[in-house]
Amino acid sequence: MNEIVIAGKKVGRIGLGTMRLTGPGTWGNPESTARAVHLLREAVHDLGVGHIDTADAYGPHTVERLIRWALHPYPPELLLATKVGMIRPAPNVWRPLGRPDYLRAAVEASLRRLTTDRIDLCYLHRIDPAVPLADQVGALAELHAEGKIAAIGLSKVTPEQIREATAVIPIAAVQNCLNADESTDPAVSYCAQTGIPYVAYRPLNAGRLTGEGPAGALRWLLGLGDHIAPIPGTSNTEHLRAIFATQPDEE
Repeated sequence: MNEIVIAGKKVGRIGLGTMRLTGPGTWGNPESTARAVHLLREAVHDLGVGHIDTADAYGPHTVERLIRWALHPYPPELLLATKVGMIRPAPNVWRPLGRPDYLRAAVEASLRRLTTDRIDLCYLHRIDPAVPLADQVGALAELHAEGKIAAIGLSKVTPEQIREATAVIPIAAVQNCLNADESTDPAVSYCAQTGIPYVAYRPLNAGRLTGEGPAGALRWLLGLGDHIAPIPGTSNTEHLRAIFATQPDEE
C-alpha cells in the first residue's frame, strides 16, 4: 500500500523532509534560494509529492518562508507539517523549549510565515524535560481547539511518552529516526498497535544508505508496516527525482 492517511489527508507514503534546504549547520539561507524554491515546486507540482515536512527551527525560520514562497496558495490535498518546541542559539545547536507561552508564540509565528490560518499537522519537535509533558501537549491542544492546528504530532518520543500525550489529546503522527543503520525503535510496534502513523525521518541515514539509489533503503522501511511514512530530504533536484521515480511498488 503506497498511500497513508495522516492528519485526515491521504498522501503517498513517501514525503519530503526539508531540513537540507538551509545553509551549513541547518543555519541561515541555502546556497541558492532560487534552487530551493524550484525543488519544492518540482516536488509538489511535477512529482506529485503530497506530504511536506518542515520545522520553525530549520534556519531557524528559513524553510517555512521558502515553502510559502514556493507553494502558497497551497494545494488543498497537500499535507504541510511543521514543528515547534526547539530553539537555535547557533549553527548545529538545538535546544528544546516547551514552555506553553513559547509554544503558543511559536505556532502563531509559523502561521504568519506560512501564510495560513491553520497548520495541517504540528509536531512538538522535542519534549522539554524541564516542563511537564502534559503542559506542552496541552498548549498545542488549546491551539487545536481554537482551530489553529488541525492535528498534533510528537517527535523523538518513546511509547511511554506517546501514551502520556494521548491522555491529553489524540496524537495524529509520531516522527522518529528510523533507517537500516538505526533500525531499533519500540515506537514502531507501538504505533502499529495503536493505529498512529509513524513518520520516519533520516530514512537514508544522511545519504549513507543510497548506494546505487534510494529505492532499497525505502523499500526496507515501507516493508516494516503500512503505518510507516518515510520523509527523505535533499537539496538536489536529481536526487529528488531519483527518490520519487523509484518508489517501491506494491508487492
